[in-house]
Amino acid sequence: MNAVFYLLASCVLLCSTTSFANLLNINPESVEAEAWTILDSQSGQVIAEHNSHVQRAPASLTKMMVAYIALKDIQSGKLQRHELLTVSPVVNQVMSDESQMRLKVGEQVSIDTLLAGLVVMSANDAALLLAERISGNVANFLQRMNAEAKALGMHNSHFSNPPGITMPDHYSTAADFALLGQALVNETPSYLYYSKLPDFRYQGLYHAATNVLLKTDPTVDGLKTGFTKAAGYNLALTAQRNTARLDAPQRRLIVVVLGTTSIQKRAEVAHKLMNLAYTYTQNERIVQKGQHLANLPVSQSKYTWFEVKALQSEVVTTSLYALDTPIDLKAYQSDQARLKVLNDQGQMTLLEPLTNTQTRLEASLIPQTLAAPLNQSMPLLDIKVYQNKQLLRHIQVENHVQLEQHNVFQQFMAWCHDLWHGIQRKANIKL
Repeated sequence: MNAVFYLLASCVLLCSTTSFANLLNINPESVEAEAWTILDSQSGQVIAEHNSHVQRAPASLTKMMVAYIALKDIQSGKLQRHELLTVSPVVNQVMSDESQMRLKVGEQVSIDTLLAGLVVMSANDAALLLAERISGNVANFLQRMNAEAKALGMHNSHFSNPPGITMPDHYSTAADFALLGQALVNETPSYLYYSKLPDFRYQGLYHAATNVLLKTDPTVDGLKTGFTKAAGYNLALTAQRNTARLDAPQRRLIVVVLGTTSIQKRAEVAHKLMNLAYTYTQNERIVQKGQHLANLPVSQSKYTWFEVKALQSEVVTTSLYALDTPIDLKAYQSDQARLKVLNDQGQMTLLEPLTNTQTRLEASLIPQTLAAPLNQSMPLLDIKVYQNKQLLRHIQVENHVQLEQHNVFQQFMAWCHDLWHGIQRKANIKL
């Protein structure tokens, strides 16, 4: 009986990816925060960090997770942004000295208004009411919060209440909140509509946004502030800026600082870290969407080649810092967007970013051939990205391969064809 053959390739670049050492060696003593991290949201690479995996009280940064869950449910159709909720007694759990919208039991409020109050005003009653609407009760919502954290790789986080009240078993890290920030901007970008609002008004209440950088830097559009006595002043900050590169014309960074001493200090430290990273790192596109990456010979089937292609573009973040010495953040001149350093003649000068990053790729095929029958997702190509001798990223390209087998006669004819024409089919990489 003749067998029917067909081949279906659904490529997913970034089956798995690993990022390695920090790109910028920033002296932690020059950064006035207990813990911090800088993350490139497109490459997923950590640019620099300090104490970023140390568990700390997150305060109202917790509400980023509440918003993330709510916006995911809006995208999936489980919630409607303009749905009106009747305020339940759950809001009575909020103490009088906590930030709140002063919601009254029995009144109606939209989910859209609750999200604005949650993000801009950091309203605890909004967090509780959203939690109850999404999961039926707060206890169930906490299970959802921790499940979502686990799915995002926030392995050093545990949430015990939606608003971010200080509790012994309520903690997270700078690195984990950077991952959550990355999910917000990449998966639920409508969050940025709320986080860049300059103020919030509700029934006579007025609250100006506590992210003061929204007023001074037009590229800043989030993410969240937080403060308790136990946590100190926290800030998750993001900005998107245009670049001079045609292959990566826009770039978004995420900075998280925990445990600073004031509203002004958290803004100053986070902004300086972000500006330093924009100045002395850049993104380079290594794979273009639709790019033909490799050919794999196929046996026992009608087609002779399987083409490995990319369905999405990928970038790598590289360093533009030319010196071997650690960076003193206090030496960064914000008005000139440069570090002030001593040159070889002992004079203070501004350090220009590198123009050549000496980036190189090493690509290797995992299987050298494919043989029908096959119907599975499988890793086909390894890509390693180096700058000088430093391994920056390791990306594994996975494709779904579906092959039906030739019958014996068709296999024999294909073998005769290759033999007659002297064809030796070998795997090759086009990258």
